[in-house]
Amino acid sequence: MKTFPKMISSILISIATTAFAGSATLYYNGDIVTMEGDSPKYVETVLVKDDKIAFVGTMKDALVEVGSNATLYDLKGHTLLPGFIDTWGHFALIAQDTFGVNLAYFSKNPPKTKLQLLEKLKNETRPFNGWIVGTGYAEAVLSDGAISLAELDQTFPDTPVLIENISTLTGMVNSAGLKKLGITTSTKAVSGFIPVNPKTGQLTGELIGMPYLTAVAKAVGKYSQDLTFESYRKAEKLYVANGFTTAQSYEATLMDMRNMRLAVDRGVISIDLIALPTFDVVDQLLNNNPNYQFGIYSKGNRGFKVAGIQVPTDGAPQLRLAYFSKPYLDTTGFAKDWRGFAYYPQSLIDQYAKLAYEKNIQYFGYSNGDAGIDMTLLAIDKAMKETGVTEDRRTVIAHSFFARDDQLDDYKKKNIMAVMMPNGAWLYGDVYDKTLGAERANNLSPFNSANAKGVVTALHNDTPSSGPNVLFSVWSAVNRQTFSGKTLGPEQRVDPYLALKGFTSNAAYLYKEEGSKGTISVGKLADLVELDQNPLKADPKNIKDIGVVQTIKAGVPLLIH
Repeated sequence: MKTFPKMISSILISIATTAFAGSATLYYNGDIVTMEGDSPKYVETVLVKDDKIAFVGTMKDALVEVGSNATLYDLKGHTLLPGFIDTWGHFALIAQDTFGVNLAYFSKNPPKTKLQLLEKLKNETRPFNGWIVGTGYAEAVLSDGAISLAELDQTFPDTPVLIENISTLTGMVNSAGLKKLGITTSTKAVSGFIPVNPKTGQLTGELIGMPYLTAVAKAVGKYSQDLTFESYRKAEKLYVANGFTTAQSYEATLMDMRNMRLAVDRGVISIDLIALPTFDVVDQLLNNNPNYQFGIYSKGNRGFKVAGIQVPTDGAPQLRLAYFSKPYLDTTGFAKDWRGFAYYPQSLIDQYAKLAYEKNIQYFGYSNGDAGIDMTLLAIDKAMKETGVTEDRRTVIAHSFFARDDQLDDYKKKNIMAVMMPNGAWLYGDVYDKTLGAERANNLSPFNSANAKGVVTALHNDTPSSGPNVLFSVWSAVNRQTFSGKTLGPEQRVDPYLALKGFTSNAAYLYKEEGSKGTISVGKLADLVELDQNPLKADPKNIKDIGVVQTIKAGVPLLIH
């Protein structure tokens, strides 16, 4: 840490005594990492005036710039970075989850056994709409395995209970819940599964895919706008506590978008909100307004906006729903040579890729297995040839979990960005080793290969499908450690700086906001995060333990510990 002469300290104190609050803030005496360029760049000071970064440079020059109307902020050796940008997340779902009990590994006092989970659910529950709802359940973190329908019924014999899996694609209900939903062994599953125990012929309580999503909709039901805004405020606190100044809500509905815009415009929410609707919702937007403006903020360079169009091809690999070109190694419970499946036919993917390129709507593919990625790449190739559009549209393939080397070459050729989830190695690396085999498991989220090929890559947490902690994700990208402690595909590890770019400069580039966000540069928004340690200097094994001290949005501190 750099120290300053006593004379400079005296000057700073003199300035402070004549300062008036709120006009400007000078940050100094810490590791200020601008995130500009391909290697770390440090500066001594940052001057924020109103909502913008007014000066970046040496203390000597800062004292000339600052004048007599600045508040001084001594970082005391802490680290200052650009505010983190969410490139794939469920803001609206995180808000909805606040109505239930957080059972996730990132909750306060997370359960580590089935008994602890049931006790937490019983003691912290606040029944909502006649249901007890638990969120973020992950059997992998319970030392004694998955909870059963019998165990759930024993604790909750009468009240309907819904436990949402951390994947957000599957869950479990107790017998009272099954009865309230009207689900029996004769119920036909559409676009998903309602598993039955092959030995007993009875329901297991599990719901997968659309049956689960339907159950969530019925359990949560509809609620008032006031309650929606209250849940938004709680969700924002989670984002801010983890250094985010921009949040995303993918799979946003028309109602989600209306509520989010109102929440931002009325000042209910301070951070920027970006909605990403699926293709069917985009159809509704364009039917209502053929000239609908995508990618435009409601307040100039911040506020609320709809980024583009989301088109998914396949499901979660940990549930063996991702679509692969070769069968899963473990097909227990599925058909022989099970490869997963495509959500939609190729013709639908082609249709919306062409629409996006014709109307200059940013395209966000959602592909997990390599066969799913093939579908998106084929659709984009057709769209480019049919429309003649070849310039960089910031086209995205989110997750890109099992992208092959030849596919990454195609990403580079077609100016496609990858958005990867490093937390997946910790959460599901051990699972993939068993269900896919070592070769494919080791290539999970091939960040290093993508970077070597020149593919611009952003990172995400996909919260609540994993924890919201950016430093945990950076730790995952750097170490690729699984839940059991194994290193998964060490050749795909990256350095901390590149991982941080995934949440800052590369994330801003994804949203076409590199002119206003992502680096600490003069003229950009004063979106900043203060950390208690420098991830670039900390022991790589300890990066996940670094804490957020405060988050600053457009010059205004939102969180101070």
